[in-house]
Amino acid sequence: MTIDSIGWQIIRSPEYSFYGDDRPDTGHVIFQYTISGQGYLDFEGRSYSLSKGTAFLVKVPSRHRYYYEPHHEPWEILWLNLRGEEANRIWNLVIEQEGPLLKRASGSPLILELWTLLRMIGEEKVTDKYLLSAKAYEWMLTLVRTSKEQSKDISITSSTIVECAKKYMREHYASPITLELLSEHCGINKYHLCRLFQKSIGITPLSYLRERRVEAALSMLRATELPIQEIGRLCGFESPSYFGKVFREYMSMTPKEYRLKKLEFPYVAIYYE
Repeated sequence: MTIDSIGWQIIRSPEYSFYGDDRPDTGHVIFQYTISGQGYLDFEGRSYSLSKGTAFLVKVPSRHRYYYEPHHEPWEILWLNLRGEEANRIWNLVIEQEGPLLKRASGSPLILELWTLLRMIGEEKVTDKYLLSAKAYEWMLTLVRTSKEQSKDISITSSTIVECAKKYMREHYASPITLELLSEHCGINKYHLCRLFQKSIGITPLSYLRERRVEAALSMLRATELPIQEIGRLCGFESPSYFGKVFREYMSMTPKEYRLKKLEFPYVAIYYE
């Protein structure tokens, strides 16, 4: 493993723009930390704001772009580029745990150690490649350790967010609920909410909502004499045809057939969770 480049820079020009799949200098990984100002990262179809205290991890080549927009204050950054199989392995590990964006305080061990490495090269003129490789490896161990600590905090927060969304859907299944409305209620963006649901319970938020609506409909079909069309409306289905379609997907029969088959399904309620 070797250090490809390391540096500190203040960016003021919109010409600062790098595409990860269109660079001649391939085969390395990049850690870049925002000290002040703001930049942007486009990563696998999503756009991220790189504000103070935010770092990103990318590999070259890969489908990404990081850049500066001039209507912001100057973007001050600290970066490290590494080469080698071990660097690639660590990048994969951390991205899997935290995603491409990391949040670290300027006084955190990860950032302080990076400044130390920069001073060794820039001020003390250390050129011993073995010593520099060892120091870079120490820095990567700090990256892994702090990432694991961060992921524990993230998992606790994620669980709370998922439970918040599930509670809201259980209590408001009869109302029109969109991903935008649900994510706003939980205080996160809809893409993050979908990822948390998939990771936590293996389905999307809207799939979870459909399950709660079908459960409610099953109970009403057995416990009430309400018309089937009215039951669909009370359970949040926007049309009778959609209610029938979703119900058949779950029960392999129509709502009317289920209401009549009391001997085969002698339960007032059926739960999918």
